[in-house]
Amino acid sequence: MPVSRSINQDDLRNHNMSVVLSTMARSRVPLSRAALAKQTGLTKATLSLLSDILLKNRVIRQLEPAAVVSYGRPSTPLAFRPGRWVGLGMQINTDGFGYTVLDIDGTVTASEWRDRPMGDVDPDEIFAELDAMMRPVEERLAADGAVVTGCELALPGLVADGNRLLVARNFGWRDIDLNRYAVVSRLGAVADNEATLAAIAQIPGFAAQRSSDDWPIGPSDSFVYVSTDVGIGGAYVREGQIVRGDHGFAGEIGHMCVDVHGALCRCGRHGCLEMFAGRRAVMLSSGLASDAATAVDAGMPARLIEAWHAGDTGAALAVENALAALAAAIASTVNVVDVSNVMVGGLWSGFGDDLRADLERRVQSQILARDAVKVRLMFPPVTEHPAMYGAAVMGLHRFTGDPMRFLESA
Repeated sequence: MPVSRSINQDDLRNHNMSVVLSTMARSRVPLSRAALAKQTGLTKATLSLLSDILLKNRVIRQLEPAAVVSYGRPSTPLAFRPGRWVGLGMQINTDGFGYTVLDIDGTVTASEWRDRPMGDVDPDEIFAELDAMMRPVEERLAADGAVVTGCELALPGLVADGNRLLVARNFGWRDIDLNRYAVVSRLGAVADNEATLAAIAQIPGFAAQRSSDDWPIGPSDSFVYVSTDVGIGGAYVREGQIVRGDHGFAGEIGHMCVDVHGALCRCGRHGCLEMFAGRRAVMLSSGLASDAATAVDAGMPARLIEAWHAGDTGAALAVENALAALAAAIASTVNVVDVSNVMVGGLWSGFGDDLRADLERRVQSQILARDAVKVRLMFPPVTEHPAMYGAAVMGLHRFTGDPMRFLESA
């Protein structure tokens, strides 16, 4: 039986503050103290104390009171104050590297992506380049008085606790202590799988202010996210939270076998989904790329989409084989975890709604409970380097999840 731990007043205040910040982030509109009290279940006195702390620490600001009320005093909405609290996201991917700075009010204040061929790249070399990119960013943030609440690094591989990259097969990297790199240790960056972070990017209001735009899912919805790039990754979100599995590696849909007699994958198995629907595999099978190096060029997806729309036979056959494999793998995943929402990001999100609808029909036809369950397949709302954006979101989550570590309460 686990030993229970007593909760003191500081723990309770930290928890309540986290609830308030999370509620504000998930809301489409600014909320008054009374509205926050109603949504969180906290007393008005508690809300008044917590909002005073947030105002003092320049986390929130008071907007103009509501102009028209039927009775009583007009309510004063509270909103996140921009320019002070930011999360930092970095990414090294198969086609380049970059960073994003995300303000708690939901604004991307700075971002840069550098295209770079990454086949069998030396990790020391690429981390040195990332370090050189980040130093002026850190200097600008410090000069502006911004507080970087946290930094995360997205990588296309398996990352264990303690920032150890176990394997990134599309890089040829294995067993690397990421803390040895200055940019990681200096920023206190935590590394995570790119598909996991890309999925987090799709959860509205996870740590930064939710957009007022229409969103295909809500903050507490469940969905499977499929990340399609050179490799294929995935993540399972249950009621607004990532399900990581016992060892943190859940979601590796790209290495689900869809053909036991298929080609040998870099993971050592035959017939993995990645060998049919990954960017490298599709470009090679379509005939648009003559070798593996050309297949991962940043301009190849646009060429594939153009050739497919033009009715090119090679492109059409490659896309057909990829869709068949994708549908089989997604349907198997849905049958295992029993989820209705599926997002397919990366390469395939550029093909348009006709392909999306086709893939949705294929998946639906293979669901065991297809007469009772309707699968909704969608393209994600965040498509521009979503893993890098999700890494910045997680940087902010260190603040919203443990706010009193950053705030002065007196």
